[in-house]
Amino acid sequence: MSESLTLNLTLADWLALLSHFMQLSLLAIGGAITTAPDMHRYLVIEQHWLSDSQFTSSVALAQAAPGPNVLFVALLGWNVGLNAGGGQGGGALAWLYALLGVVVTMVGIMLPSTTLTFVAARWGHRNRERRWVRAFKQGMAPIVIALLLATGWILAVGHGTSVSNWPAWLLAAVCALLVWRTRLHLLWLLTAGGLLGWIGWI
Repeated sequence: MSESLTLNLTLADWLALLSHFMQLSLLAIGGAITTAPDMHRYLVIEQHWLSDSQFTSSVALAQAAPGPNVLFVALLGWNVGLNAGGGQGGGALAWLYALLGVVVTMVGIMLPSTTLTFVAARWGHRNRERRWVRAFKQGMAPIVIALLLATGWILAVGHGTSVSNWPAWLLAAVCALLVWRTRLHLLWLLTAGGLLGWIGWI
């Protein structure tokens, strides 16, 4: 994927990783991708367990692959574990640590939110006509949009897109407008963006 780091993670580090992802799980309103900025802060900036390119490559690869949105968390965990095992040349130990990283991050991001969602959905369905339940649902929409914008900003800057790169920002604005106002499938927009990047326009 990209260059590896060499880490020496203790049991306390693994538990801290699990704890952090469990906390993020309860903040993942709109999906795990909305917590990517804090994952970046924690894994790359604060702990130095991943390089910036490992982080952005994990998110980009998982978003391009078919399957659930949350797959990028598994790749982040995989890379943390791989780094803890000495990188790709670390042999069987590196692969075991990589699998441990996947388990720790996925259990952390899935267990609290899944449990809370199950309980809250049952309760919300029983009380769906209450005014404050409807108000809560409507109030969450701008929060989700802001978190997605923050994620897009982190990913764009991580790939070297500066504020002065107006063609890329114009393309992002046009795509957002098309998604909002038309029924054009996202795969067409992804294809168009890929072609524009391939020919060097973006």
